[in-house]
Amino acid sequence: MGACLALCSLASCASCLCGSAPCLLCGCCPSSNNSTITRLVFSFFLLLGTLVSVIMILPGMETHLRKIPGFCQGGSAIPGYENQVNCDVIVGYKSVYRMCFAMTCFFFLFFAIMIRVRSSKDPRAAIQNGFWFFKFLILIGITVGAFFIPDGTFHTVWFYFGVVGSFIFILIQLILLIDFAHSWNKVWVENAENGDNKCWFAGLLSFTVLYYALAITAVVLFYVYYTQPDDCTEHKVFISLNLILCIIISVVSILPKIQEAQPHSGLLQASLISLYTMYVTWSAMTNNPNRKCNPSLLSLVSNVSTTEPSADGAPGQVQWWDAQGIVGLIIFLFCTLYASIRSSSNTQVNKLMQTEEGGGSGGEGVVGEGGIRRAVDNEEEKVSYSYSFFHFHLCLASLYIMMTLTNWYQPDTTTQAMQSSMPAVWVKMSSSWLGLGLYLWTLIAPLIFPDRDFN
Repeated sequence: MGACLALCSLASCASCLCGSAPCLLCGCCPSSNNSTITRLVFSFFLLLGTLVSVIMILPGMETHLRKIPGFCQGGSAIPGYENQVNCDVIVGYKSVYRMCFAMTCFFFLFFAIMIRVRSSKDPRAAIQNGFWFFKFLILIGITVGAFFIPDGTFHTVWFYFGVVGSFIFILIQLILLIDFAHSWNKVWVENAENGDNKCWFAGLLSFTVLYYALAITAVVLFYVYYTQPDDCTEHKVFISLNLILCIIISVVSILPKIQEAQPHSGLLQASLISLYTMYVTWSAMTNNPNRKCNPSLLSLVSNVSTTEPSADGAPGQVQWWDAQGIVGLIIFLFCTLYASIRSSSNTQVNKLMQTEEGGGSGGEGVVGEGGIRRAVDNEEEKVSYSYSFFHFHLCLASLYIMMTLTNWYQPDTTTQAMQSSMPAVWVKMSSSWLGLGLYLWTLIAPLIFPDRDFN
């Protein structure tokens, strides 16, 4: 009897794996929209790949990864093929690049398939919202194949793909943070005005002061630990310039004309953007190859100098985990989840992210047999988000994860080492400047174009 029940349960699970997204998650999200659940499941695929990548770079994993035939020098060999990459130096780096390459290809495949899907009546919408078991098999197949890609120029070329993709994704992260701060400020202000409860204003003030305090503290620590009296000129310029820009956006956000055109703009958004800008600045400085200007967190805490790769090609100590990488992963997780369930109240943000206002809100659900509430298909007339753009966003997220987990190190096939590089520094800094420019534009655009709807 137990065996029969088990078989019935497996058959039910199999039907769900080959069916729609609501079938997978109806027990957890019985009143959710079909569009929201689909995005959550795809985001889960991305997070699962991220978890695998994290496991691959844990200390001691190189012993297991070298068992892959032809993967690295000193590992299992393939007849007629010898890999010259040292397992002890960059095997974790290679595995992360290949795992993220597989995820990027997977999401790019769906990006191409889902171009110009208008509603759930399109046959391709069934592929988007179902067949999860086969999608999982496709991802596994691409991943296995990626581990047999010959080295050659793969790492170098894919490094530059990662740099460009991460640059765009950092901007998307900033847009999502701006949208989150606007929504947060709007909801709390409305609660305070409608409920005549000043605690909401006190909460906004507390978080604003906290964010500015953290940003100012970061600036002080940057000057103390990441600059030298006779060196590190670039860092001094980066810190000072971003500090000035953060002061500018803070002042502009509370100007009377800006407040008149943008009633919900304020210091909360500016403080959050300032803190994020300081994080990007810190992240950029940690990629400076000059160790005098870029002390590791370990050396700051324990006064131990960081070992660099020697000139004769001996492999140096590779620091896989650092504080800025962990913070980057936390921000990435937040933005990925927010992008999966969000539907902004801002028209311009929805146009930029190609979503529809209200499309991500929870539906009433459909009552099925036995009184179980099922997720509702809210895209019969029009999709609530662009399928292709969502997958493009996940493509960029895969590249960002790849660069974050490898500390933006540039591959060096001649020395078989991983080294920090100035291109990574300039990419991050330029993204912070462009991001501040985007936020400033959201403040002044209603004044420049008063006839357009920026609400």
